[in-house]
Amino acid sequence: MPTAPVRIALWSGPRNISTAMLRSWGARPDCAVSDEPLYAHYLKATGAEHPGRDEVLAAHESDWRRVAEHLTGPVPEGHPIWYQKHMAHHLTPEIDRAWVLSLKNAMLIRDPAEMITSFIKVIPDPAPEDLGLPQQAELSDWIESETGRRPPVIDARDVLEDPEGMLRALCDALGVPWDPAMLSWAPGPRKTDGVWAKHWYDSVYRSTGFAPYRPKHEPVPDRLKEVHARCREIYDRLHDRRFTP
Repeated sequence: MPTAPVRIALWSGPRNISTAMLRSWGARPDCAVSDEPLYAHYLKATGAEHPGRDEVLAAHESDWRRVAEHLTGPVPEGHPIWYQKHMAHHLTPEIDRAWVLSLKNAMLIRDPAEMITSFIKVIPDPAPEDLGLPQQAELSDWIESETGRRPPVIDARDVLEDPEGMLRALCDALGVPWDPAMLSWAPGPRKTDGVWAKHWYDSVYRSTGFAPYRPKHEPVPDRLKEVHARCREIYDRLHDRRFTP
């Protein structure tokens, strides 16, 4: 186990397996977890009308500076690992990013057609920036330019098709030991879930592990063809960088 705490930031888009990943890391006894700590800032900064907006703003810190200070400060309960679930689009342009370099960053991507057809059941007309892929590509390139190291990229489908292999490889890439506890968890809510969980986490509440991958064949609506095309271009570039065991 590393002697200094390891702070891990996994940057995802919405309607991915990001909350299942949160459960996976939260099943480790050596790991603290945080659920979308920049969400309240994002809602305040953008004015986005998401389900439970007022409740999120009332319950969670909306000053990104305070959030960044917290995320780079003492690890909750003194754990040696701190896993932070982030949505890439929550990292709005006005946020100074220097603090991100103190984290071990990785990107979680998903086929954009699958993501879009799921997301529009809640947010009907997303722009590419609402889906996080432009921000993932920009952040990945920036981190590489600053550090000389490209953040690891994992694809949701690869994780669902081989949870143990992918999670072992991710742990190795992030410099933490593998723990088989990451493969299963108890169903239900967690005290670490954001107050938005009741709007988004129904399937995760019922889960006890990673579900097998099942391809979706739902077509992207015509009104979102251009959004899909732009996201597909970015996804393909990130997908080419992804690692597998």
